[in-house]
Amino acid sequence: MPVVDVMNLEGKTVGKIELADDVFATKVNSHLLHEAVRHHLAGQRAGTHKTKDKSEVSGSGKKLWKQKGTGRARIGSIRSPLWRHGGTVHGPVPRSYDYALPRKMVLGALRSALSAKLAQEKLTVVDGWELESHKTKPFRQALSKLDGETKTILLVETGANVNLERASRNLDGVTLVGATTLGPYDLLRHDRLMLSREAAARLSRALSAEPAATGESTAAGEGEPGPKKAASGTGGEKQIHAKTPAKASAKTASSKAAKKLPAKKEKAKAKPKAKKD
Repeated sequence: MPVVDVMNLEGKTVGKIELADDVFATKVNSHLLHEAVRHHLAGQRAGTHKTKDKSEVSGSGKKLWKQKGTGRARIGSIRSPLWRHGGTVHGPVPRSYDYALPRKMVLGALRSALSAKLAQEKLTVVDGWELESHKTKPFRQALSKLDGETKTILLVETGANVNLERASRNLDGVTLVGATTLGPYDLLRHDRLMLSREAAARLSRALSAEPAATGESTAAGEGEPGPKKAASGTGGEKQIHAKTPAKASAKTASSKAAKKLPAKKEKAKAKPKAKKD
């Protein structure tokens, strides 16, 4: 597991933290990063483009001249797309460019982006964003101690931090996002990533595949007594086979009863005939 130094706002190392291998040390998949960026940019498009078709442009609907006899081409409307100031054929209409991207692809792209930041040594873990005030100048000085001369910085914090939000919102190139809203596009757009200790731990837990693996192990553990269940199942089959004759006898009894009923009815009908004779 990769081990990263934890620094305070004064730029001093105060500890270390272990990060998940499958989140911060996985293989970078450039294809997933490309698809994630395309998906994000497509969702940001306004889609408000619009052109007027033949029914929307201004102009009379009167036929300009008669159909035949003038020697000119036939025309039905001045708003025809063939004419100047006419309507547009198959022009753009307002629509949404957003589309669904599989969740596994988004998470894979996020793991690749985090791993790339760690591999490039552009990831900093901060002990905590505990600011004394919401002033921008002391916060800018703290960022300089942590990083130096990086132009764009992405800050990640868990929960609400009013002082951090107010101190960072007026800094050019500095963006604050939550650990639950972090996306691959944000990571690729900024040079430096600064995580709080809690945010790093939460990302390691949320994006790690270890819970799934443990779930599989528990499922396998539950499946360990499978042979015993199979044995009991075989016993159950034997019981079923043992009970099948009883079921068969019940069916035969019901069929006999069904056969007897019409016989009784025939006798009942036969009696009055005998009386008439």
